[in-house]
Amino acid sequence: MAQALNSCSTLYHLPRRPAIPIRFRVPALVKAFSGESRADEASLGRTSYEGVRLEERVEELGKLRLDAWISSKIVGISRARVQSSIRAGLVSVNGRIVDKVSYAVRTGDEVNCLIAKLQPLKARAEEIPLDIEYEDEHVLVVNKPPHMVVHPAPGNARGTLVNAVLNHCTLPNVGLADTGWLSEAEYDSEDDLKIDVDLTDQVSNEETYSSSSIRPGIVHRLDKGTSGLLVVAKDEHSHAHLGEQFESHTITRVYISLTSGVPNPTSGRVEVPIGRDINNRTRMVAATGRNHSGPVRHAASSYKVLEVLANGGAAVVEWRLETGRTHQIRVHAKYTGIPLLGDDLYGGTKDMALSLLRPRIPSSSHVELANLLSCIERPCLHAMVLG
Repeated sequence: MAQALNSCSTLYHLPRRPAIPIRFRVPALVKAFSGESRADEASLGRTSYEGVRLEERVEELGKLRLDAWISSKIVGISRARVQSSIRAGLVSVNGRIVDKVSYAVRTGDEVNCLIAKLQPLKARAEEIPLDIEYEDEHVLVVNKPPHMVVHPAPGNARGTLVNAVLNHCTLPNVGLADTGWLSEAEYDSEDDLKIDVDLTDQVSNEETYSSSSIRPGIVHRLDKGTSGLLVVAKDEHSHAHLGEQFESHTITRVYISLTSGVPNPTSGRVEVPIGRDINNRTRMVAATGRNHSGPVRHAASSYKVLEVLANGGAAVVEWRLETGRTHQIRVHAKYTGIPLLGDDLYGGTKDMALSLLRPRIPSSSHVELANLLSCIERPCLHAMVLG
C-alpha cells in the first residue's frame, strides 16, 4: 500500500517545534494507526452496589430489548449504566437472572432490576511510560498513544492516562468523583468532562485514598483510538485557565487524518449539529432529522486536503475544531462522505477502503494494499496541534 498510496508508508511528517503551541513529528501514519502501543486494558472488579430499583410488568406488545425497555422506564439513567447493571447480574426476568443486554422481553414478563450506583473507583498510580512533549511547573503536555483511555471508567480502570500521570507526578492513589463516572460513549461534549485529577493532594501512605474528589488535571480528552496531544494541568490556576479556554473554544486544535476518498470541495467548513444515535448510544450522528435522541449540540469543523493519495482513493486531511463534541471529526467526516480509514463505527471499514483503492492502483499492489489495511486497528486520526 506504500507504493499504491503514493509511498504512504511515510505519508506525512511534521517538524518538531519547541514550546506551546506544540507541533511534533507525526509518525508514519500507517504504523501510527496500527495495533502497536496498546495500553493495558485490564479492569478492576467492583461488587458493592446501591441504586434505583425497578419492579414492573412489560405491557408493550412484541419483542423488546431488555436494556432498551428498562431505559425507557427510568428517567435520567443512561443506557450504559443499565447495561452495566444487567451484565452484573442485577436484573431478573420472571424470577431468573438475565445478564444479556439484548435479551428480548415480551408482554407479561415481570422485570425486577437494581440500577447500580457503582461505588467510586480508585485511580492507582501505574508505571506507564508517557511520551512527554512539554512540561513545566504548571502543565504537562503528552502525546497520547492509540488505544489508551484518558481516564478510568467502568471497564477501563487501569492503564489509563490518569494512572500514568499519577505515577509520573509521584502522587498517591486517589478516589474519583461520582460525577465523573461516564464511559467514553456517554459524553456529548468535552464540556461534559468532569474527571479531575488532584495533582496537589499529597498523601504519604500509597494505599490511602484521598477523601476529596479528583481536582485539577484532565481538562479535555481524546477518544480511545485517537492519538496525539493532550494537556494536563498541575495546579488549580492552570486548570481553571485552561478550562475557560476549552469552554470558550479559544484553544487551537488541529488534527490530521486519513480518509476514505477525497472531500469535494477539497477545503471547507462543516457546521452540522451532533446528537446521539437513536439506535446506538455509542454512536453520534449529524442531527439533521429524527435520527437522534437526547440533546443536540452545535458543532463546527474546518477541513483542508493536504495530499490526495491513490488517484483519489484516499486523502490526508487536516481538521480544525471550532467546538469540541464527542466524535466530532468522525461524524463530520462521515457526513461529508469521507469516513476516516479504520473507523468501523462511522463507515470507514476496510472493505470500503478496498473498494475505493483497488480500482485505482496497479494489480501488482493489491496484496500489499490488503496487508497494510489489515494493520489499521483504529480510526486514522491524530491530534497534531494544541495551543
